Amino acid sequence: MSKAVPVKSRNESQKYIIDLTSRRAQEFILDGKHKEAIPAALHALHFSTEVYGLNSVQLVPAYLLLAEALAGAGHHLQASKYLSQAEWIVLRTPDCSAVVQCKLQRGLGLFCAARGNFEQALDHLANEVYLVSSTFGLKSIEAAGGYFHMANIFLRQNKMDVAKSLYAKVTSIWHAFLLKSVRAQEQALQSQQEMSPFTEDKEPSEDPLTEAQQDEAIRVLRTVLDVREQAPKQQPGETARVLHALAMLYYLAKDLPKAAETAMKALNLAKQLPQPESLEAISHLLKLIESKPSYSYTK
Repeated sequence: MSKAVPVKSRNESQKYIIDLTSRRAQEFILDGKHKEAIPAALHALHFSTEVYGLNSVQLVPAYLLLAEALAGAGHHLQASKYLSQAEWIVLRTPDCSAVVQCKLQRGLGLFCAARGNFEQALDHLANEVYLVSSTFGLKSIEAAGGYFHMANIFLRQNKMDVAKSLYAKVTSIWHAFLLKSVRAQEQALQSQQEMSPFTEDKEPSEDPLTEAQQDEAIRVLRTVLDVREQAPKQQPGETARVLHALAMLYYLAKDLPKAAETAMKALNLAKQLPQPESLEAISHLLKLIESKPSYSYTK
């Protein structure tokens, strides 16, 4: 006679499946494959309901993920139902965390934008930025997401000056964060070498970004880069800054060929500026890339 699986063990397995299916759905959404994301998002919601119950605030991320997949696939009515369910749960949870409230405002904002309700979308995204800034700070990478989506809406409205200003803010936030992260990693490696000079160099075990955050950051910065490169009036200083940020991101993600290629583009563009302040930082990044044992890039 087979033994019953302990509840704790079953819940742990289900939580693993929730994480796996959520990440899979997010990957499809980032790739623009919203229809393919729906089954994974449905599985995430199903197992979330089994683990946390029907009315738990823990269901909100799963509802929002499914709504985003459905809206992207053109199923707006169904998406609206799941968004309403998420909103209802948040409203009836007095101690709901700011993180969950931010996710809800983001979901509502993106849904309104998909429907062409731009003003309402901007209101929700402004609420998101306010909540995030109050929790993490005005210049946090968490706040950058709201600014990015607002910029996209202003771009669709052909309000180029506002859009470019917000894209510049997004770039500045990520550039500062990534510069700090690269320096922290370099210092950690130097400390390891000083403590054990005869041991093989190892990367610091703790990454500054999760894999999902890396994927989103790459998507955001590549979108900003496309906007910059396609703009009728070029701003080479801003384009060089985006390229530098992307190069640092690829470096931290250990994609050294892309890091080197992007850093070289940033360097060549920075050399054309009247006051190339970023030359030293970009050149130093290239030296870090070239110092890696796994580095192999044909110039």
